[in-house]
Amino acid sequence: MERRALITDSAREFGDALPDGGALLAIDLGTKTLGIATCDAGWQFATAYKTLERGKFGRDRDALAAIIAERRVLGLVIGLPRNMDGSEGPRAQASRAYARNLNAAFELPVLLWDERWSTASAENAMIGQDFSRRKRAERIDSHAAAVFLQGAIDAMAGSII
Repeated sequence: MERRALITDSAREFGDALPDGGALLAIDLGTKTLGIATCDAGWQFATAYKTLERGKFGRDRDALAAIIAERRVLGLVIGLPRNMDGSEGPRAQASRAYARNLNAAFELPVLLWDERWSTASAENAMIGQDFSRRKRAERIDSHAAAVFLQGAIDAMAGSII
């Protein structure tokens, strides 16, 4: 299977495309921002990285290219905003289109991962850590990306069935 052609919803298929592991980059795709999280090459821990202001795709691509090179990223995990009943609406379709564009730009495997509850989970964790409202607003997207990235790497490691 050609690496760049892989865009999948399956953690197992994504993991198989990266048999030796490798650093991953997660993107929480918002209308105004991109929340970025990373994980180590051994797929143990997801960490909130930064939030980027979203622009035209070319600008986003260039900013992501710098992070991908710096972190030696081998795969991308894109949040897939499903409805609570599991169906997909316009935002999910926009995420799928963005994933196709990233896949073509970077020739890296892409995993589309269900991001339901990631923002709420990140918000609760940040409140528990006594983040101010301002800091939560600035960092929520990258923390939400870390939440769904952790879910994806746990699934790839086999700790979630």
